[in-house]
Amino acid sequence: MRLLMSTLLASISLGVSALAVTAQQPVSETQVAAMVEALRKAAPQTGKINDGLYSDWQVQPGTVKAWSKFCLKKELSPTQFENNQATARQIISCITRRELNQQLRATKNNETAAVNGVACWWMTGNYSGCNSGFTAAYVRKVVAFYQQQRTKPSTI
Repeated sequence: MRLLMSTLLASISLGVSALAVTAQQPVSETQVAAMVEALRKAAPQTGKINDGLYSDWQVQPGTVKAWSKFCLKKELSPTQFENNQATARQIISCITRRELNQQLRATKNNETAAVNGVACWWMTGNYSGCNSGFTAAYVRKVVAFYQQQRTKPSTI
């Protein structure tokens, strides 16, 4: 009986440990790359050359400075960000990884809900409230692009 009890407790403990590890699984590089590309493809095109937004991701100047400082530990100017596609992608990937991880935890690993939350945050600064109008259309667009990217065969 004692052996049965300890085996049962060990099994429960292992099961709980496995669930905890799964729940804390960091976002994959594939997920980050899909989100980065979805945000790029969905970026609103203003049709203006000097619209005050930078790079393919249409990032505001103050955001460029804050994100570059967070991700690179040095502040870049919006022009530096715009003129270096690889650096811009590195910064966007860094921020996307942070936000996807946070949203996956918040949604208990619901990938679609996490992508929705990140897309809403990207446009508004809030993880929710993008249920109508322009922001809802934008979030749907990001989710669709994300799903397209996730279903592409790996090039590795």
